[in-house]
Amino acid sequence: MTAGRRRLAAGLGTFAVLEVVAAIVLAIVVGWSFDEALDSFVVTNGLMGLTFAVCGAVIAWHRPSNPIGWLFVADGIGHATTAVGAPLTQVLYDASAAEWLQRLTLTIFSWSWPWSIGLFLPLALLLFPDGKLISPRWRAVAIGIIVTSPLFALEMGTSPDAPFEGGLTGYLTISSYDQWQPLWTATEFRGLVAYLLAITCLVLRYRRATEVGRRQLLWLLLAAVIALAFMVPWSLVAGTPVLVLLAIPLVPISVAVAIVRYQLLDIRLVVSRALSWALLSIVAVGAYIALVAVLDSFISSRVGRSAAVTVIVALLIAPVLPRLQRLVDRAMYGDRRDPARVASRIGEELSANPAGGMDGVVAAIRSALRLPYVAVAADGSIVASAGVAGTVVPVELSYGGSAVGSLLVGLRSGESGLSPADRNVLALVAVPLAVAVHATRLSGELQASRERLVAAREEERRRLRRDLHDGLGPTLTGVAFTADAAANLLSVDAARASELLNTLRTDTRAAISDVRRLVDDLRPPALDELGLVGALRQRADQLSWRADGAAVSVKVSADGLPALPAALEVAAYRIGTEALTNVVRHSRATVAVLALRCGSELEIEITDDGPPNGAWLPGVGMQAMRERAAELGGRFEAGPSAGGGRVRASFPLVTS
Repeated sequence: MTAGRRRLAAGLGTFAVLEVVAAIVLAIVVGWSFDEALDSFVVTNGLMGLTFAVCGAVIAWHRPSNPIGWLFVADGIGHATTAVGAPLTQVLYDASAAEWLQRLTLTIFSWSWPWSIGLFLPLALLLFPDGKLISPRWRAVAIGIIVTSPLFALEMGTSPDAPFEGGLTGYLTISSYDQWQPLWTATEFRGLVAYLLAITCLVLRYRRATEVGRRQLLWLLLAAVIALAFMVPWSLVAGTPVLVLLAIPLVPISVAVAIVRYQLLDIRLVVSRALSWALLSIVAVGAYIALVAVLDSFISSRVGRSAAVTVIVALLIAPVLPRLQRLVDRAMYGDRRDPARVASRIGEELSANPAGGMDGVVAAIRSALRLPYVAVAADGSIVASAGVAGTVVPVELSYGGSAVGSLLVGLRSGESGLSPADRNVLALVAVPLAVAVHATRLSGELQASRERLVAAREEERRRLRRDLHDGLGPTLTGVAFTADAAANLLSVDAARASELLNTLRTDTRAAISDVRRLVDDLRPPALDELGLVGALRQRADQLSWRADGAAVSVKVSADGLPALPAALEVAAYRIGTEALTNVVRHSRATVAVLALRCGSELEIEITDDGPPNGAWLPGVGMQAMRERAAELGGRFEAGPSAGGGRVRASFPLVTS
């Protein structure tokens, strides 16, 4: 079915092209000059027929389900038929052809083009760009345009005036045509209303459209700007000549590009420049006319009125173009020429969302620079985004010399990369944004740390409860029962009571051992009794023999250590004892040294002279040491070195 539609579109487009070619050939045959062909609308109708038909065929070929292509094909055939009808009528008249044939040709000539202007074009604009009405409420407007379109055809086709001097008139004319003037006036008003409604619909579409829809609508705006820049100054200076109609073919061309290849150019940049020059042209022409009227009585003919006015207008509009360009650029590109303004807006958003809400920030950047898509990515995920992603360019966000994330920026239609103006603004915005991303990350890490602390505290409480309930609790219960039994047997069976007291003594000692074990797990008593260095030396003396029975010389060296926080002492002690235990169990070292150094941070280093035996495989003990260092914001590293094994941990010293 699609192939059939494409063949139909190609056939109708070719038919319109052949009509235009026939019009040119016939105009040459009858000997018309360019001015005569222009006055008989062969040039304008031919050009409009060619562009509407070809562009409509292209749209129908690529988008067969979009009615705009078919409306443009019909529009082009209407103009092309009128274009070929004018010279054909002259040929028939010169050849004294049959009257009915001349009148039939004139009828077709008069009734073909009004449908293009009164029906096909306004309806296509109403459906642009997707071929659908903007909402069901606009169905009445479309029906109204369709139902009232014959009025314009009647106005143009029923006129009794002959198109050529001394020539015939077509069929379907009305002899009392002038008496229907109120109806023709209403018809002209109807046409104006139809196009105003179409323009209103386009404005509403632009406000509601996505970024893709806006790019498509901007192509039509570009055509309108160029047409106005071409028509308005000319009409102000020389009335409204027929050549003004040559600007209309820009409409089908822009619509075809918008529907089929809307990403062809940076349409925002093109429209920006076109608007600036169009406004400047209107200002220049207006100033020219005003100055001609004012200076007519002051400038003598010897000086030359035209030359004087031209010089004055040039001096007046010279400073206007940059201002107009800035105004138009701001409408198309936002505030990218004013980076400080953009940075101020971002700062306001960050101040309004101190908790790190990025949604408002990316929306503000997108709005300020008129970008299709903006997002902030950190740690491999999208933190916040606004718009629809297309071609995206990342901008690095760095804090303290390291990357903390990236700002993902969508390119505008037709752009292959970010312009220098965009990069300047984004570079300025990236600074506070990087700080915000870093703060958000720190906030997340802090919250995760709090959650880990709470989880660790609850896990420790659960362990203590289990140890007390399953270990110490039954032991003490047994002690109580044994004491009661001994007391009851003391006066009856002294020997049995003595056995129970011995059992009671054993159970009590076991309970004391359990209590000591629990206390040691919370904090080694040696730290309170001997201090960190003394506790480590005590443990080093206990680890003087390897698993194979060979002796190990373990030395502990420490500079004068200041008073350390309890948590830091426990971490250093646990890491030191675990590392020394690993030396005794797993290495073949004969000497091990544990060194404690304290400067801006506390550093504990355990080295041994054991032979290298490849990379160390992480085990439970290694993981425990790494976690203890991380809990206090420290660093941990372990592995073989040139002189043997090496374990090193460092902790920041926090002064209160």
